[in-house]
Amino acid sequence: MKRILTYLALAAMTVMTLASCSEEKRKKALLPNISGKAGEVIIVLDKSEWEGDIGITLRDTLAADCPFLPQAEPLYTLVDVAPSGFNNMFQIHRNIIIINVGSDVTEPGVVIRQNVWAAPQCVISVNAPDSDTAVALIKENSRKIITTLEQAERDRVISNTKKYEELSIAPVITDIFGGSPHFPSGYKIKSRTSDFIWVTYAPQDTQQSILIFKYPVVDGEDMMSRESLTTNINAMLQKNVPGMFENTYMTIAPVIAPSITYMNYKGHGFAEIRGLWEVHNDFMGGPFVAHAFYSKDGKDMIVMLAFVYAPKYDKRQYLRQIESVLYSFEWKEEETEGRK
Repeated sequence: MKRILTYLALAAMTVMTLASCSEEKRKKALLPNISGKAGEVIIVLDKSEWEGDIGITLRDTLAADCPFLPQAEPLYTLVDVAPSGFNNMFQIHRNIIIINVGSDVTEPGVVIRQNVWAAPQCVISVNAPDSDTAVALIKENSRKIITTLEQAERDRVISNTKKYEELSIAPVITDIFGGSPHFPSGYKIKSRTSDFIWVTYAPQDTQQSILIFKYPVVDGEDMMSRESLTTNINAMLQKNVPGMFENTYMTIAPVIAPSITYMNYKGHGFAEIRGLWEVHNDFMGGPFVAHAFYSKDGKDMIVMLAFVYAPKYDKRQYLRQIESVLYSFEWKEEETEGRK
């Protein structure tokens, strides 16, 4: 009898969960599409507060220089809107931060909501009884706020990519590496070997490319160390990515040491490397992001390196777009579900 009751309870929970998911999908489907440019954030805040400590803290947090770009570009483009002007036109924006300061606030904190007025939308509320508390909350939660916005922007790119995917690429990559990212329509395989594939999207005057390669794990070597990663990446770049002239090739720019962050994203552990690339003995260069991780059998290191070449344009959004492709990587056993 106890076992039967347990099964009934589990079944009821499953039905409730499915009903909740169904209701969420239905609600999302009824909402209008988001507006606004990628990388843009609406800040709902009085002008006096925008020009005061709260506004300064928000700009220091969200409009600081985006790291590892050749020219200074802010992390996000901020647009200040007064609460009285926060109407339907602004409510459907993709990213919204609402600063709610007043003596009636009894539970100070940062609240994150999705798809409030539009979809897919990210709304962050900072609730505080006074300006000093609001400033403190923004500082204490700065990493959380940035990560939430980054994830929202990334999820939108991945969703659109899967909707308009170049389906011919993933099987080729999976055959060599055991898994593949999702590539948007327009990307093409530029070159390939038994351990290297170059996938690129190159309209006029710009290039967004992803290099995927592997190399053997060496016993006794810390394959995830900065020295090992940069040495092996540079060796693969020199071998597979030649420049336009003799004795020119792609390499990690030595002028600024790349950053390395060890991450786990949806069950995938990897080292994220950010830096600048250049062409040895030439003048080409730009930003890159790479993910490095072990193969399924642990015998190889796999590196996916996304880079941008756009000498005439700002590069922040180009890099965000192609970086999102890296985050869409799935092992072969996950692909069937991911590509349904």
